[in-house]
Amino acid sequence: PNIFECWEDREATFLIGGDQCTRRCDFCQIDTGKPAELDRDEPRRVAESVRTMQLRYATVTGVARDDLPDGGAWLYAETVRQIHALNPGAGVELLTPDFDAVPELLGEVFASRPEVFAHNIETVPRIFRRIRPGFRYERSLDVLGAGRSAGLVTKSNLILGMGEDQDEVLEAMRDLHAAGTELLTITQYLRPSLRHHPVERWVPPEEFDQMRDEALAIGFAGVMSGPMVRSSYRAGRLYAQAVEARQPVGA
Repeated sequence: PNIFECWEDREATFLIGGDQCTRRCDFCQIDTGKPAELDRDEPRRVAESVRTMQLRYATVTGVARDDLPDGGAWLYAETVRQIHALNPGAGVELLTPDFDAVPELLGEVFASRPEVFAHNIETVPRIFRRIRPGFRYERSLDVLGAGRSAGLVTKSNLILGMGEDQDEVLEAMRDLHAAGTELLTITQYLRPSLRHHPVERWVPPEEFDQMRDEALAIGFAGVMSGPMVRSSYRAGRLYAQAVEARQPVGA
C-alpha cells in the first residue's frame, strides 16, 4: 500500500523461494503446498533487478522451505551475497523464516551479513499457536537473539487486530526487546480472504501512535507504527536509526 513512498526512497521488496509455502499462517495470503524445485539462479536475477531498478535498499523475504535439507538457508544467504557483489553500497534487509532455530542454518544466513536480519513474530503468545501453527513463540525470540549475538541489526513485526489486547502487545514488545530486537514495525491486520482469520478489531490511528511511543520507551532504536505500515515500510530509514543508536554517546 506504500509503493510511492518506497520508490521515493529507492526501496523495493523481493519474494524468493517460489509461491508455495510449506507452512500456513492464518493471516498470510501465500498458498501452502509443495514448492517447485529450488531455482539456484534466482539470487543472481534478484541482484540484477536491484541494479536495474537502481535501488538503495532491498528487502528480501520468502516462503518457508521445509522441503529442503537446509530450509532454504543457502538461497537467502546467496541472495544477499549476490546483491552486495553486484550493487556496492546497497543495503539488504533479510526477512526470513525461523529455520527451526538450527544454529548451522542460522549461521549460514548470518554469515552473508545483511544490513538487517528480520524475523517477524507477528502476534502475542496467547494466540500464537492458532495464528502461526508452524512456528513457536519462544523459538522465534531465540532466532532474533541469535541474530543480535551475531552482530546484526535485528528487526521484527507485530500485527494488531487478530484478537490480542494492549497489555499482551506491550508484553510481546518487552519480550522482543529483551531478546535483542532493535527495530519494530506495528501493523493492522487485513484479512486476505474468508478462509483466513477474521479481523477482530480495527485499531484506531491514535492507538498506533501510543504503541509507537510505548515501544520507544521500552528501548527500541526505531519504530514504525500505523494502519498501513508493513514490515518493509521505510526500511532503510529504520536501519539508519539503528546504526545511529549503536554509535557511542558523543561520537
